[in-house]
Amino acid sequence: MSDPSSHRDPSVEATSDLAPEAPPGGDGATAGVADAPKADLVKRFLAFLIDGVIAAIVSRIPWIGGILAGLYILFRDGFDYEFMDHRSLGKRIMRLRPLCDDGSPVTFAVSAARNWTLVVTSLAVVLVLIPILGWLLIPVAWVAGLVLLLVEGFLTITDEGGRRWGDRLAGTHVVETES
Repeated sequence: MSDPSSHRDPSVEATSDLAPEAPPGGDGATAGVADAPKADLVKRFLAFLIDGVIAAIVSRIPWIGGILAGLYILFRDGFDYEFMDHRSLGKRIMRLRPLCDDGSPVTFAVSAARNWTLVVTSLAVVLVLIPILGWLLIPVAWVAGLVLLLVEGFLTITDEGGRRWGDRLAGTHVVETES
């Protein structure tokens, strides 16, 4: 009689390069992702800076650049292209990965929930198209965006796990990876 466990369906065993590495000292369960060590702050800052430069370059495209740049920042961690691998280009270069707390990769919806606080200033691009009321709201969007950016930076530095408000809202955590 053969052992039933030896007859596994290969499609069920398909593994993914997106599977998180077990956190040091953990039991290897994906639930431990939220308990992973805090990602290096310098790497996170450099990844943010790289993504900011990419957004600034994209924003130079006439007419739609500002909107495209805001969309990149909003959805940057959800792209499933091989060269991005469910993370922004800045995080890819700095070998960081945002993961959902259950260890699954970030989707577009999770990326939007995670990054909306970083694109509030991008609303100014849209508000400029709305005569009078929109123009009056541009300074509000800039101030609100600046305050949110400062809060996000403060939380990234001071939180034990490096989780900013966007991470808490989206149920994500940034970890360091080998690739």
